[in-house]
Amino acid sequence: MRYQGKYRVSFPRKYKGDPNNVIYRSSWEYKFMKWCDITPSVSEWGSEEIIIPYTSPVDGKRHRYFPDFYVKIANKKYLVEVKPFKQTKEPKTQKRHTKKYINEVVTYAVNQAKWKAATEFCEDNGWEFMLITEKELKI
Repeated sequence: MRYQGKYRVSFPRKYKGDPNNVIYRSSWEYKFMKWCDITPSVSEWGSEEIIIPYTSPVDGKRHRYFPDFYVKIANKKYLVEVKPFKQTKEPKTQKRHTKKYINEVVTYAVNQAKWKAATEFCEDNGWEFMLITEKELKI
């Protein structure tokens, strides 16, 4: 199973960015890249090619968010983030604040800030922001 590596673009004219430097960070991202690359209705796509500023709730500082994908289908443009379903839901409150629990809370809070910024970016540009999980990828 592929977990990370360099993706070889089959149709470089569709790719927006450098088609020789496309990196996937999970097997789920690889699967989505392959779908974007070979699906005829996808006229453009890119991976981590767009930068969106956001303020982190952890340190209150500005950071840069690189959404996983940009996809154009017909005349509709999307920003797509591929994440485990578990990370899209707020962690259940626990009595013991273990390192694992604290990490889950921090990850969720930072993701929410990123996704809010991405949603606002999309609204400003007439695009749509989408979260894709293992459920949509049928994994």
